[in-house]
Order: sequence, then structure tokens, then C-alpha cells
Amino acid sequence: MNSYDVIIIGSGPGGYVAAIRCAQLGMKTAIIEKYPTLGGTCLNVGCIPSKALLDSSEHFNNAKHTFGEHGIELKDLKANLKQMIQRKNDVVSQTCAGVKFLMDKNKIDVHIGLGSFIDKNNLKVTAADGTETTLQGKNIIIATGSKPNYFPGMEPDKKRIITSTEALNLKEIPKKMLIIGGGVIGLELGSVYGRLGTEIEVIENSSTILSTMDGSIGKEFIKILKKDGFKFQLEHKVQKVVNKGKSVVLTAINKKGESVDFEADYCLVAVGRKAFTSGLNIENTGLVLNARGQVEVNNNLQTAVPHIYAIGDVVRGMMLAHKAEDEGVYVAELLAGQKPHINYNLIPGVVYTWPEIAAVGKTEEELKDAGISYKVGNFPIKALGRARASMDTAGFIKIIADAKTDEVLGVHMIAARAADLIMEAVTAMEFHASAEDMARICHPHPTYSEGIKEAALAATENRALHV
Repeated sequence: MNSYDVIIIGSGPGGYVAAIRCAQLGMKTAIIEKYPTLGGTCLNVGCIPSKALLDSSEHFNNAKHTFGEHGIELKDLKANLKQMIQRKNDVVSQTCAGVKFLMDKNKIDVHIGLGSFIDKNNLKVTAADGTETTLQGKNIIIATGSKPNYFPGMEPDKKRIITSTEALNLKEIPKKMLIIGGGVIGLELGSVYGRLGTEIEVIENSSTILSTMDGSIGKEFIKILKKDGFKFQLEHKVQKVVNKGKSVVLTAINKKGESVDFEADYCLVAVGRKAFTSGLNIENTGLVLNARGQVEVNNNLQTAVPHIYAIGDVVRGMMLAHKAEDEGVYVAELLAGQKPHINYNLIPGVVYTWPEIAAVGKTEEELKDAGISYKVGNFPIKALGRARASMDTAGFIKIIADAKTDEVLGVHMIAARAADLIMEAVTAMEFHASAEDMARICHPHPTYSEGIKEAALAATENRALHV
């Protein structure tokens, strides 16, 4: 029997980072991964491959629509989807190989196979050839992640009715694609194919898109995407999707109560993700999953069985790779007797469309519900000289501050490079900065970051200088 101080089930960002930190802290560590490659959903069929295709499609989009204005002339421009997919696969392979290198470097034992509980201390690893290995863990971390979600009537067949996994490997650029869900995954993958010439139509149950973000984000982004050719059918409840062979037909009920049909080459089901625990046999530990299929944990990410922990998408909270990473480090340091900390309010969220979308802290809707008085500073990206120079003028930066103390409570932005810009806000808010503090910081000119300074100025007695 192989005995370890810590065994991690799942090698996604949460799992492999937890393993590294445990090893750094002197624990004998093992990680179990059921797939041949490490990295989990994020590296294999999530964050990394989608960003690779987003970048490729954005290059093509710029070449088609803006290069001429920049004085760059091209002839016979066309999108080579096969090469884009191959580049994406190369990026994924390199990244996954990097995780394997880190496991070797930190002397972490990697067991490839399906990990399942025999009891609360022992795990069985079943390899693809049926070979079984038993591992004993003083502590066990469940980091099995999530899988695409769907509701009755929209079950994916992985041919014409697809999930994000299949959307990353299409053999053709569709003429038209229906997307069920106006969330992050649907809008990112819709952007990939929309830029390549696919007609995109989003079917959304609610009255807006990106419904978990500040209300101003969804309203503005719909305007931007409509200019890019996106169509939106809001307040439409999907009843069924049928594969007709060479097309799909989606039936929905609109806000008037009428049944309406939509037809396209493919239908991407993007209604979020759900915790993945299949094959884990968690019941053998005495633990019971909650109604959402998640592993219940306390504030220390500890289950009802004290030496079993769970992190990432399989527990409550935002399904974000960086959230999982922080939780993996948290548990490792807790096991080492340290006193780690995670501020869940300051975990940033990012949508990697173009322009990008990023947010941290509270939304206006949340503050209204909580009865907290606040003030808002807005600054349009088109007012920045850097934005005009690069022809990326869409969007805004919005800072929400406490009306009495001026402490920054939330920052929301649609802007080129918002994914990187948001970290200024996260850092400032970690130190309880006021809008005045952010406004007083000298920002380089010309940059997009000046928009943060201007929004902070706007939040302090409406002092923005360039609008």
C-alpha cells in the first residue's frame, strides 16, 4: 500500500496547485488524474484552448476589418480553421506538459486512473487497462472540478447539439450557430465563431446577458455584440432542441407565451457547469452531496470528515480556475499549521471576449439589496487617447464607492485588456483603498489604465478630467 500525507483527486488548477504547495511544505504528496494528461478541464478543454482560439479569431477579425485603416493591405484573406485548431492543440500540449514537469520537479507521485473512495482513508485508482492501485491518505483533497450542464430538452448529442468541449474541435466554420445561454462560455465561444463569419444567435432565459455581473455590463455588451452581428432572443425558455441531420431546430417559448422555432447548423448548449463527482464513490466516506451535487465544506474547505477537504468547482462559489488555485494553496497551508486567508469578495471575474470584461467586488444591484448607500464614477473608453490610437474604443470603466467613507466597493469594466487592468482594482481593494486614493495615483500616459484613474476621479465629486 502507498501511504501519503496528502492525496489530491483531480489535476486541474485547484488540484495541481494544491499538490505543489503541499510538496513545498514538506508533505509526501500524490495526485490522481483519470485522464492521460494533467491539467483538468481548464488546461485541456476550458480556459487555455478557448483563449487560444479567441486570440486566433481576433487576429483574423482585425485583419479583415481594421488592417486596411491601419495601412496594412492583404489579399485573399481566409480563415484556416484546421490550423487554428492545431495551434490550439499545441498550446494545450505544451501547457499540460508544463504541469507534468512541475509534478516531477516537486517529487509528486502521479497516479493515472479513476480515483474512488474505498473508505474515508483509502482510495482505489483504476487505470484504463483495469489495473487497480490502493492508496492511503492521512489527508485527502477532492478537486474533481465540473462538467457542462444542461436541462431537459437540450441534451447534447455531441454532433450538432454540442457543449463547449465539442465547440473547441469543430471541423468546419458553421454558417449559423445557436447558443443557449448568455453567460461567459457561450459569449466567448460565440465570439470565436462569430469573428470567423458564423451567424450567432443567443437564446437566453433571462432579460439580460451575463446576469451575475453588474447590470450595466450586460446592457453595454449587448450593444457591442449586436454591432458585431450577434442576435439576441432574451426571455426565451428553451423547450427542446432536435438534430435534423444537417441542421438543428430549437423550440422556445418567448415572453409573450408563444412557441417559436430557430434553425441553425449547430446548437451550443452553454447554460453553465455542474460539480463533477461521477465514480468518486463519496458515499463510502459517509459524506452526502448537497442538492446541487456539490461537496459541502465549512469555511476551512473541510468536509464533515475532518481529514477530507474539497476545493474548486466541486464546492460552492464561483467556478473559476484562480479561485480553485487559491483554495488549493489555502488547504495546503492550513494542513501545515499556517493561517491562510481568502477574500472571496475580491476574486475577480473575467470574460475573454473583445473588448474584455472584468469585475471585482459588489455590483450596484447587490449594494441596493443590502441597503448600502454608494456613489458611482463612470469613464468611457473612447475618451482615452490610447484607445483611439489602437482603435479599441468600446466600453467603459465603472467604480462604485461607499457614499460615506469613499472606500471602493466594486469595479466593473468593458475595455481592451480589462483582464489585466482589473488587478489594479483588486490590489487597491485588498488594502481598502478609497476612490480618492485611486484617483491620486499617477498613471502612465497614454494607457488604458488612465481610465481607472478617471473613473475614480468621477466617483469623487465628479472630477474626471478628460470627459
